[in-house]
Amino acid sequence: MNIKSLLLGSAAALAVVSGAQAADAIVAAEPEPVEYVRVCDAYGTGYFYIPGTETCLKIEGYIRFQVDIGDQPLNLSEDNDSDWDARTRGQVQFTAKSDTEYGPLTGVIVMQFNADNSSEQEAILDSAYLDIAGFRAGLFYSWWDDGLSGETDDIGSPVTLHNSIRYQYETDAFYAGISVDELEDGFYKAGEEPNNVGVAVGLGGKAGAFSYQITAGYDVDNEEGAVRAMGTVDIGPGTLGLAAVYATGPSSYYTAAEWAVAAEYAIKATDKLKITPGVQYYSNYGIDGDDFADGDAWKAGLTVDYQIVDNFYAKASVQYLDPEDDDDSTSGYFRLQRSF
Repeated sequence: MNIKSLLLGSAAALAVVSGAQAADAIVAAEPEPVEYVRVCDAYGTGYFYIPGTETCLKIEGYIRFQVDIGDQPLNLSEDNDSDWDARTRGQVQFTAKSDTEYGPLTGVIVMQFNADNSSEQEAILDSAYLDIAGFRAGLFYSWWDDGLSGETDDIGSPVTLHNSIRYQYETDAFYAGISVDELEDGFYKAGEEPNNVGVAVGLGGKAGAFSYQITAGYDVDNEEGAVRAMGTVDIGPGTLGLAAVYATGPSSYYTAAEWAVAAEYAIKATDKLKITPGVQYYSNYGIDGDDFADGDAWKAGLTVDYQIVDNFYAKASVQYLDPEDDDDSTSGYFRLQRSF
């Protein structure tokens, strides 16, 4: 009995030790604390803190489907002579902000993806720049990209996206600035190389129901300049917009005509519907060699915007152009766009 008791006791002891060792083997380590994404409300809605940093990030963009129509083929395919063309675009923008002793440090990257069909597609860097204390450097759109709210006015540069460095002073109701622009892909006269540089200035602001903007640019290599003034004022059920532009000669800042005037009236028919008729007159329209041509031109159009639901709208636009020295033409488009 003593031997039997001894054996049973030894077996029990071994079982206890083995169980303890097995239990120790499967004990899980304490989980690391999880840092959840925090909302950053210092710079407006949509920002959140990048985990582990004090940098705020905002992601936004849009998806656009558009059908263009016109008297001439609109797509780039030589095998397609259709007078209409459907295309799709996806765009995403990343904006990062953080506080510094000089004020907010901002970085922006905009990627754009365009598809004319399944095989003809392109991905481009639409903007990429840094901004601090009023200084901006990188690839971004100039003041010459601005225009009236409709689609009729033709008062901007042929190319408005440049590698530039800019300083802009601004308050809630006023801004003024100067930029130096690389104009490699702009207009250049015969004998000039596509390595132009330009200097542009811009100022604008608001005063009650009135807003204004004055923009000027000088193309150093082409030795030509242009100046433009725009203004809008709320009148009745809509907003009246007027613009005028003058150029000493064709340059990377303006090539449409020697001078032009444009007008529109954006009617807010309902909370969701806006109707904008517009007209423009060109003097010495088009380019003949290195100078403007002699003929004039008229343009008239209508643009309709309708907000279907929040962040989803439809736009339709039709434009008629009648140059003195060329055939008249009609063009337009229908667009659906969802923003986020």
